[in-house]
Amino acid sequence: MSARSIFARALVPAVIAALAAGNAAAANLTEGFDTVLPAGWTQKNNSAPIGTTNWFQGNATVFTSQSGAANSYIGANFNNTAGAGEISNWLITPTLSFNNGDTLTFWSRSVTDSLYPDRLEVRFSNVGGTDVGNTATSVGSFSTLLLSINPNLEQGGYPGEWTQYSATISGLSGATNGAIAFRYTVNSGGPSGDNSDYIGIDSVSITAAVPEPSTYALMALGLGAIGLRRRKQMQDR
Repeated sequence: MSARSIFARALVPAVIAALAAGNAAAANLTEGFDTVLPAGWTQKNNSAPIGTTNWFQGNATVFTSQSGAANSYIGANFNNTAGAGEISNWLITPTLSFNNGDTLTFWSRSVTDSLYPDRLEVRFSNVGGTDVGNTATSVGSFSTLLLSINPNLEQGGYPGEWTQYSATISGLSGATNGAIAFRYTVNSGGPSGDNSDYIGIDSVSITAAVPEPSTYALMALGLGAIGLRRRKQMQDR
């Protein structure tokens, strides 16, 4: 076996171990909302006017959780604003290190056969933190819309049973500190409004992308070639 092959084969395990160690700091989060508010999460109610509720522990008498104890989900409702107002209530994950291909999954629902449409946006900030602005229409640094449930506020457009949703992070130049926000946003909401009822979110999971084995091998061979070149340069001196 040539010296080049021996060097490359010896380097592969070290590269894989290094990559795996780096991946440990990537975006990985699982939350079932056994308690509200979970540690590291942030809520901010920018509804106009502000109502009497924020994000709260799920109410099992309205509906039970997707998984776990009956009330182990997080909820928001029409009382996020007062009168006939504009709801804009934010629930923000901790800041994590994201890469392209990282995946968010979660479950959400509204009340079965609700007459009052709900809407939820899922947004991404490529700087992390909690800047969502200070008005009912502002989004701060969370300018990337990953998905919207019932964007047109149609009656029956928000599922009345637990439904799973997913979104994939893309467009990043490399590892990026970021955060994901759930925004309960309803026009003409509130106890006197035409829209807004009650929503729940459960079983949130953020999963880091895993490079293909071929990617590890190519990186290992590339680093091996660099190492051999440097070794030859040292021998020629």
